Amino acid sequence: MTSLAWKVNRLKLMGAPEIAWRVQQLVQKKASKLGLGLAATPAEPSLSRFGVAFIGAPAEGVDRAALCEAADAVLAGRWNVFAMRGLQLGFPPQWNRDPKTGTVAPMKLGKAIDYRSEAVVGDIKYLWEPSRHLELVTLALAWRATGGQRYADGARMLLDSWFDQCPYPQGVHWTSSLELAVRLLNWAFAWNLLGGNDGLLFKGHGGQQFRRRWLDNIYQHCHFIRGYFSRHSSANNHLFGEYMGLYVASVQWPCWNESARWRELAQRGLETEALKQNTADGVNREQAIYYQHEVMDMMLLCQHVARANGSSFSPAYLQRLERMAEFVTALMDAGGNVPMTGDADDAQMVRLSYEAGWSPYRSLLASCALLFNRPDFKRKAGSLDDKNRWLFTHEGADRWDALPESGPEQPVMAFPEGGYYLLGKDFGTDREVRIVADCAPLGYLSIAAHGHADALSFTLSAGGEELLIDPGTYAYHTQKVWRDYFRSTAAHNTVQVDGCDQSEIGGNFMWLRKADAKLLQHLPQAAIQVFEGEHDGYRRLEDPVLHRRKITFDSNRNVVVVKDILESSKDHDIALHWHFAEGIAVEREPGGVRGAGRRSRLQMRCEFGDGPELLRCSEAPIGGWISRKFDEKTTITTAVWRGRIHGTTEIVTEFTLYPVVDAKHEH
Repeated sequence: MTSLAWKVNRLKLMGAPEIAWRVQQLVQKKASKLGLGLAATPAEPSLSRFGVAFIGAPAEGVDRAALCEAADAVLAGRWNVFAMRGLQLGFPPQWNRDPKTGTVAPMKLGKAIDYRSEAVVGDIKYLWEPSRHLELVTLALAWRATGGQRYADGARMLLDSWFDQCPYPQGVHWTSSLELAVRLLNWAFAWNLLGGNDGLLFKGHGGQQFRRRWLDNIYQHCHFIRGYFSRHSSANNHLFGEYMGLYVASVQWPCWNESARWRELAQRGLETEALKQNTADGVNREQAIYYQHEVMDMMLLCQHVARANGSSFSPAYLQRLERMAEFVTALMDAGGNVPMTGDADDAQMVRLSYEAGWSPYRSLLASCALLFNRPDFKRKAGSLDDKNRWLFTHEGADRWDALPESGPEQPVMAFPEGGYYLLGKDFGTDREVRIVADCAPLGYLSIAAHGHADALSFTLSAGGEELLIDPGTYAYHTQKVWRDYFRSTAAHNTVQVDGCDQSEIGGNFMWLRKADAKLLQHLPQAAIQVFEGEHDGYRRLEDPVLHRRKITFDSNRNVVVVKDILESSKDHDIALHWHFAEGIAVEREPGGVRGAGRRSRLQMRCEFGDGPELLRCSEAPIGGWISRKFDEKTTITTAVWRGRIHGTTEIVTEFTLYPVVDAKHEH
């Protein structure tokens, strides 16, 4: 898409107040080129007041070997950046060089750089990620865990090099307020772990100079964020993260006259956005489960910092966080799998866990188990991970052990405001069947940036093994063909009409005309359970089509029947896509397909069209792909039924699930 086309589409989604605000931002950027409104000479910090440390010695059980291995790799110049593992970037790295493409971003006013242009900056996700400074915290953790001086020296060297190469306000690391905010959060953790204001790094004349340099950068970060909040149609998780960074910084370093105002502004913003961006029943309005995790982590970390400093967020804020944890609990199957609904970018706000098999969702539930005294969250979390051992220390580990065992899992079955509905049985056991149906809005605000065209799609797992999945995200700013595929209707377990998406893509993080989904019925309690919904995404076609879907689950027979009703007057080309998890071996058989996993099997029957087409690693048409991690994709089987309808038509698909194999008899 050309820059002009993107700008036209973006303008279509703005109201008059946003246009006025963006003009004001443009004037502000122009003024900054003349040096106006900048914090080029930071205010003198007061060294007599600092926030209370919110992280210190961890509880017993932290995997120190894994932590030190990670820290040693950083010192050896080996970095993990998304799909590029063990990447030799050197120590310290070249902060303005994209590690994926080798592109060196220009050193000019940050706000004047087009970070969306691959020609200018390379892949901006790869360029920004190291400068979030999660690896700085890795070094600080290793020093706190072992006392090894090389880790503290490495932390100082890393920061000094960043200050040298990324001077305020020049370069690509001074473009996005969210990036500055996440960097501030990691700086706050590192500051505490390295001993705070009394740490060895600040001893002597050289140490005092280094401290002043760091504090000057902190001030400039706060000043920048305060001047460039994400507003209007961009006021999603970015705005929440910007408030988080400003809040944590103003609590940790209340060293300037502005600090109290920054803290008040940030806390008020966090309180407001926690209720705005997340529904009362616990669903993040961006309709992207990984972003739900990120916002929950922001909320948790802000509360953690507040409590350490004798404060707290409001009961309404905390209640919203608890409801969000209930939603994650409902989505997570017996194997710990969570549907990959909507966008995901693998971001962590701060990295405190290095043990194998770490799950961000289980970790959040462990945190919420301690925060809200919830044995059911403890059960879903499974164990206390290293992140929570660092955050909650010995006292938290004792409380974890004291939490009683919970009874049988009874998940919340309906999230009517958020738009998700469950069917299933025997939750939390090896006999579990869990169906999660999506009847949600496309996304949040006018651009719906992180939503996917997945209305009336559903995921299915049995006994904790995923059968039908959401294939994930894969790409963001680059590889447009793949970016568009993974958020398309064809990449979800639902119906595509005339080769169109339910909603119209307007850019990498922008949707134009959006499908509106509506619940018709949800009966999850009886032996024959029902979900039914409809959406109007195809009403925009020349001959409008209304898609209605009814899912019936017979819990006695383990049979799922899907009826897709397409109301129209004329002919239309229809495609039903079904995406199977990686571990499911799928083969055609008369009348349908069969799939065999490690612990479960299913048969699938549908008489529509000429039978199923199986796609594996296909690029024409695209299908048979899954992306578990950002910028990584691998093979799955996608079964596609294609055919032509004339007028209103009902298509029936039946899934029969077979008893889960007893794990003791598996080979």
